[in-house]
Amino acid sequence: MGMKEEQFIECNEISFRYGKEFVFDSFSHTFPAGISLIKGYSGCGKSTLLKLIAGYLFPQKGRVVLPHPWGKPTKKFQREGLGFVFQQLNLLPLASLSSNLNLVASLAGISSSIAKVRSDDLFAKLGLVGLKNKKPVSLSGGQQQRAAIARALIKTPSVLLLDEPTSGLDDANTKVIKNLLQTSLPSGCICILSSHDHRLEEIADEIIDFNLRLPVERHLKEVA
Repeated sequence: MGMKEEQFIECNEISFRYGKEFVFDSFSHTFPAGISLIKGYSGCGKSTLLKLIAGYLFPQKGRVVLPHPWGKPTKKFQREGLGFVFQQLNLLPLASLSSNLNLVASLAGISSSIAKVRSDDLFAKLGLVGLKNKKPVSLSGGQQQRAAIARALIKTPSVLLLDEPTSGLDDANTKVIKNLLQTSLPSGCICILSSHDHRLEEIADEIIDFNLRLPVERHLKEVA
């Protein structure tokens, strides 16, 4: 049997700007399977890069190359191969946690029986079993954050992007999320965390400090 091909996300000479202000100017990096942590102050481009990788934004120059079988960001990749947790979480407020997960699974083409097994497993690991029939509006911030991560993982995505996944959370909630990411990522998953939370550094396989790379952040540091 041949060895499984190692998967990567490649950012090749990406340039992107809002108006006249460059966020990236010929940025290149290769993200391997495992957990990569992008750290940096607000405004340094962490969230922008995640959206470029996901295909929610598009570079003015350069390109993003996704792992097999995706190649480039498409709607199909977003439905089936991508797990994304936004800072705003975006849980459906009037649907139960179970319904939130089931909808994502259905859009990804996952059968209801497999979705149930996966959601039960994720709810157990994230301490949400007793809350699966609750609506997000009735939950604490930490519970909503854990639910959003469960929703992203139910697809067993090949790419998992988490934007500030522990922002504002106490140590107990943060520990649950860290344990899940350390033990329960799908095989070969490329997980990229955007965060300024130093508590996440110990689970990262690599740390990329955007404070040292990006012109926007250097400008902010000069005027601070």
